[in-house]
Amino acid sequence: MNRRDFLLSGAATIGVVGAASTLLRMSSPQAAQAAEKFEITKTDDEWKAILSPAAFDVLRKQGTEYPGTSPLLNEHRKGIFACAGCDLPVYPSETKFDSGTGWPSFWQEIANGISKTEDRSLGMTRTEVHCRRCGGHLGHVFDDGPAPTGLRHCINGVALSFKPATA
Repeated sequence: MNRRDFLLSGAATIGVVGAASTLLRMSSPQAAQAAEKFEITKTDDEWKAILSPAAFDVLRKQGTEYPGTSPLLNEHRKGIFACAGCDLPVYPSETKFDSGTGWPSFWQEIANGISKTEDRSLGMTRTEVHCRRCGGHLGHVFDDGPAPTGLRHCINGVALSFKPATA
């Protein structure tokens, strides 16, 4: 291989890597959500002022809490689970179940509470779940849940707040 061919192949490689990097960013949940318009929008500094660091990481940066760490994992009272970012009701307690995964899991959301986005991060295709009103990342939904839906919404507890039912 001569010097010119070597330089041309290096430039081609850089172009392919750059294109792949762009495609990965475009297929991320953040890129997909950026195209959506939400009723509630805030700057990162505004979100940081109202969210804990862990909630900010999950809701705004698509992080994941460690399994088994959420107090909501063992929440069994009747009530509503709401988005920790904007307080929109997203899951009823009646649809919560123990999936054995270490995260609060639900087989059905509240109508008009969530939106879904294709997530191609981590080298796989998953369905990401986020709050319909503020765009906060909640978790992912899988098709290995119980009847009647067969779905498992695997949700970060730090992305939720719990509102007990009133008597």
